[in-house]
Amino acid sequence: MASVNARLAGLALVAASVSCFGSGGAAAKATLAAGLGPLHVVQARAAVSAVVLVLVVALLRPRALRFRRDEVPLLLAYGLLAFCLVQTLYVLALSRLPVAVALLLEYLAPVLVALWVRTVRRTSLPRTTWLGAALAIAGLTLVVQVWRGFRLDALGVFAGLCSAGALASYFLLSERGLRDREPLGLVAAGAVVGVVPLALLGSWRFPVEALGTTVPVGGTVVPAWVPLLWLAIVSTAMAYLAGVAALRYLPSPVVSVLSTAEVLVAAAVAWAVLGESLTIAQLAGGAVLLAGVVVVQLRRAAPVNPTAPHTRPADLQSSRRAAPASPE
Repeated sequence: MASVNARLAGLALVAASVSCFGSGGAAAKATLAAGLGPLHVVQARAAVSAVVLVLVVALLRPRALRFRRDEVPLLLAYGLLAFCLVQTLYVLALSRLPVAVALLLEYLAPVLVALWVRTVRRTSLPRTTWLGAALAIAGLTLVVQVWRGFRLDALGVFAGLCSAGALASYFLLSERGLRDREPLGLVAAGAVVGVVPLALLGSWRFPVEALGTTVPVGGTVVPAWVPLLWLAIVSTAMAYLAGVAALRYLPSPVVSVLSTAEVLVAAAVAWAVLGESLTIAQLAGGAVLLAGVVVVQLRRAAPVNPTAPHTRPADLQSSRRAAPASPE
C-alpha cells in the first residue's frame, strides 16, 4: 500500500511540475509583449527564482547549500549553462516562434546526447536509439515545414536548436554533478551563479517602467509584472521543487518520459491564453518528434534508486525535468 501511495505521490508531483513548466512559455510571451527584451525577461526570471529557491532550500535542507572548494568549477559551469545560456536561447526562440515549436526544438537535446555518446564516447547504441533519433528528425521536418521553404523565423529556429545543444551539454554536466550532490542544492546554487552573467550581459538599467504597462492574457488585461512573477515563481522555482521531489518516489526514466507531456501543456496554454495554434502537419510532427525522444530515453534507461536520484546521459537517461534544474 505504501508503494502505491508513493507512486501516486510521485505522479502528482510530476503532473504539478509539468503543469508549472508548461505554463512558462505563455507567461514569457506575455511578458515580452510588454516591451521587455528576451535578456531582460531571463534576468528577472533568474533573479526572482534564485531568491525563492535559496530561501526554500535554506529552510528545508541547509546542508545542500554547502559546497567544497573543488566543486566551484562545476557550479560555475552549471549556472552558466542551466540558468544563463539555455534560458536565454529558449526565451529568444520564444520571442520569434510559437511556444510549442520553441519547446519542441529544445526537446531534441536527448537525441544530441545520444549522438555525443556514440561519436565521442564511442559507446555502442542499440538500433532502437537510432530509430528514435530518426523519428525525432522526421518530426522536426514536419514542425518547421521544410516543404514550404522554412516559413518559420530563421533566427528563432536557430536559437531553438542552439538551446537544444546547450541543454544537451547541461545533461552531460549533470551526469557528474549529480553523482554526489543533493539536487536541490545544485539547483539553488546554479540559479545564483546564473544571475551574475545575465546582469553583466544586459543593461544595468532594467526597464522597470515596462512592468507597469498592461498586457492581454487569456481574454483579460493584467499588469506586465503578473506574468513575470508567474514565470519566475511558478514556472521556475515551484516547477523545479516539484520535479526534484518527484524523484523521491519515481525512477528518473519514468519522470523523464512523463515530462514530455510538458509540450502538450505548453501548446494548450498557449492556445487558450495567447490564441496560438499549429497546423495539422506541425501537430503530427510534434507527436512524431516526441515519440522519437521517448524511444531514445526509454531504451537504455536503467532503473535507479529514487532516494538517490542522478542523471546518467551515457545511458540516455537524460531528462530535463528529472535532472535537478530545468534550464528553460
